[in-house]
Amino acid sequence: MANLQTEQIEIFVNGQPRLVPSGMNLLALLTFLEIDPARVAVEMNQAIVRRPAWKDTPVSARAALEIVQFVGGG
Repeated sequence: MANLQTEQIEIFVNGQPRLVPSGMNLLALLTFLEIDPARVAVEMNQAIVRRPAWKDTPVSARAALEIVQFVGGG
């Protein structure tokens, strides 16, 4: 019988602790958090992660992310 529970890890998003499923990459995390990836910049563990690397960047336990959303206006 398959295990229906997903292991969770604790990460920090903009200084706030969050429990998220383990095994995600950065792009999957943004989707999980319901954040539009087209409108953000991401720093993980004090290093900016460029958009082309998001699919190849794993999110590990205790990762510290800063996610900055761009806001339009005039």
